[in-house]
Amino acid sequence: MNIGEAAAASGVSAKMIRHYESIGLIDPVARTEAHYRVYGENDVHTLRFIRKARNLGFSVEQMRALLALWRDRGRASADVKAIALDHIAELERKAEAIRAMTETLKHLVRHCHGDGRPDCPILADFADPARAAAADLPSKFGLSGL
Repeated sequence: MNIGEAAAASGVSAKMIRHYESIGLIDPVARTEAHYRVYGENDVHTLRFIRKARNLGFSVEQMRALLALWRDRGRASADVKAIALDHIAELERKAEAIRAMTETLKHLVRHCHGDGRPDCPILADFADPARAAAADLPSKFGLSGL
């Protein structure tokens, strides 16, 4: 099957399939004489695995490790569990950071009159250099990319 058919069968876009191949997450597939990619059922199965892992928020490096373990029939389930537990801890840190950001923003919104006056505690808080370090919640939780 071609890349479009593999994309439809796996739920992974053709663009992402090409990306995963370019970064080595999936092996390059056979090509026709016209250089079109040719995918088989095993390739689609791998792409579905990646889609499911990605939908749970695993990083590319975590997916790489999970794929290696999946392919290794002699793996220890403890190795898979360790990756999952690390990911759960990461998700919980992100959830806490989002909760803290939400509470901070709710507090600011409660103190904003929301009328025609120019005074706005939300903007004042954002512009206050003394509060800038305290408000950097994603960094506080080790989530600089959030």
